[in-house]
Amino acid sequence: SLAYAGSALAADGAAIFKAKCLPCHGPDGAGTAMAPAFKGNAFIKDGKLEDIMAVVTNGRAGAEKKYKQFAIAMPPQKGAMSEADIKAVVEYGKTLAGK
Repeated sequence: SLAYAGSALAADGAAIFKAKCLPCHGPDGAGTAMAPAFKGNAFIKDGKLEDIMAVVTNGRAGAEKKYKQFAIAMPPQKGAMSEADIKAVVEYGKTLAGK
């Protein structure tokens, strides 16, 4: 069923987040000294899926950095994660942003 597929995707996104994103973005996307929080983040909450996927895929460094207060750049995940995994983790991130 479609509901099952959605929950399976969310579970996959959560697992990917814990493995790939949590070290910098923190538990539940709460943010750390290395990377911004997802909660209340308008770009993640309201942004287009494709735009957020592009950030995860390509990273953000140099002039592309949105949050200059963080010393490290957002590393590109192209090649490290499949497009399906990136989509799943972005959809999971959107659920964290809305909390």
